[in-house]
Amino acid sequence: MVLDVRVKLTIELGSCQMLLREVLQLAPGSVVKLDQAAQHPVTLYANQKQIARGEVVVVNDCYGVKIIELFGASQ
Repeated sequence: MVLDVRVKLTIELGSCQMLLREVLQLAPGSVVKLDQAAQHPVTLYANQKQIARGEVVVVNDCYGVKIIELFGASQ
């Protein structure tokens, strides 16, 4: 029964800080530079709790994440 509980899975590519002025200037085609290099693993969260790291892959024209490291229950 517990295995049927839905969780929100979130993948974090990186982040950045911007001035509100810069956010308001964003338009289609704008590029936002993140603080993480492209070759670094992405972080996976289940209900905002970090559970794994992975690599972004493309499968049938869709993005996916290949798990490379799982974190134990103690984290």
